[in-house]
Amino acid sequence: MRALLVAVALLAAPFPAIQSAVAAERPVVVELFTSQGCSSCPPADDHLRTLAQRRRDVLPLAFHVTYWNGLGWRDPYSLTAATERQAAYSDRLGESSFTPQAVVDGQASIVGSRGGEVDAAIAAARSRAQAAVPLAIRRAGGGVTITAGAGSGRGRLLLVGFDREHTTAIGRGENGGRRLTEANIVRSLREVGSWNGTALTLSEAAPAGEDAALLLQAPDGRILGAARL
Repeated sequence: MRALLVAVALLAAPFPAIQSAVAAERPVVVELFTSQGCSSCPPADDHLRTLAQRRRDVLPLAFHVTYWNGLGWRDPYSLTAATERQAAYSDRLGESSFTPQAVVDGQASIVGSRGGEVDAAIAAARSRAQAAVPLAIRRAGGGVTITAGAGSGRGRLLLVGFDREHTTAIGRGENGGRRLTEANIVRSLREVGSWNGTALTLSEAAPAGEDAALLLQAPDGRILGAARL
């Protein structure tokens, strides 16, 4: 009943009020750079999975990198785009790439297996998330419709496709013999437009993956907005 009342109130509210509500609900983005070939990564994968199951105020995304693929096991979910994204963070944050690396809201880098530190970084990011640019993504026919509200600054709109969960039997490498269950595995990432503070609406082909999310990222790496399908 409470959820219904909130929905009715939003429908009756003026657009600025709806924008404020959307911004207040913006999830904190946690990007985990990981690999099935890395023996240090399963605890980080488990923590990300817990976030996916229990935290609606967090958007956890697992980016499987490629540079472990020649060390005994080829990760079937590895993406060149994931490796490139981590390298871009490495340049911005002034540190070498490593796994498991968690990047929270594009600003804080933490060893992903240190769950307490990841949670503390999420808590610190919550206050910044309240001032987010309102974003929305919804299915439209065979594709998706993306909307971004007005605000200050500029950034890139990134469409992310991901699978909610997979369990993989690892045949070789550092995790050989294990069965790994991983959540929110990124299957595709593409830039769909630029945002300069003016509200806009875009129609796009659906991304590869079971689910989708939209990120608005500033030139310095900060996440300005995020939304789930």
